Amino acid sequence: MKANDREALAPFARKLGRLGTLTPADEALLAALPITVREAAAGQYLVREGAPTTECCILVSGYACRHKVAANGGRQIVSFHLPGDILDLQHLLLPIADHNVQTLTESLVAWIPKPALKRVADESAAIADALWRDSLIDASIFREWVLNVGRRDARSRTAHMLCEFAARREAAGLGSPEEFELPMTQEQIADATGLTAVHVNRMLRALEIEGAITRERRRIRIVDWDRMRWIADFDPVYLHAAA
Repeated sequence: MKANDREALAPFARKLGRLGTLTPADEALLAALPITVREAAAGQYLVREGAPTTECCILVSGYACRHKVAANGGRQIVSFHLPGDILDLQHLLLPIADHNVQTLTESLVAWIPKPALKRVADESAAIADALWRDSLIDASIFREWVLNVGRRDARSRTAHMLCEFAARREAAGLGSPEEFELPMTQEQIADATGLTAVHVNRMLRALEIEGAITRERRRIRIVDWDRMRWIADFDPVYLHAAA
């Protein structure tokens, strides 16, 4: 995978454009950001908990997740990420990483020095507002994930994760929410939902039996969106239309 620097920030700029109203001058500021684009293999760590932060990273292509690891080695995935997402916006103001960021698939990542991104946010109120809105939407998604893991049953948790992934893909312009390929394994879904991989497989099978989805390996087709939303207790308002 390759992308030149001029093209690499396009998904990020499009996302900020959905989050606010950017002028041509704002877009020029984003295009002029100094970036380094690097390829990342599937499973590669982009950010490690406890490490000092000097850059922020933007996912150009591929998929990634954020996670924390307990003392006993258990991993809790706390979010999945799509092209255009800034993976560590909090590091613009925080000097030490408090969680891990890891790719799910082969990816392209754009790295921006923190002072350069902060300068752009200082110079453009519209860009600063869009970044702030992005951070608030992240927080909204985190709250929903706490509810999902803490209070929904296994079938609803699994269905909710599928609904959110489909909705966010559509908002990012990555395709129809009715049919898509999951970039995450059943083990990774388990780490995001507080289940085991075996339990996730059972819940996917249950959703198939109920006629809500069909699947072929990682290919998912949502056959009945109304039923999926009901099973998942899914109300997309927490995504604020632009996540």
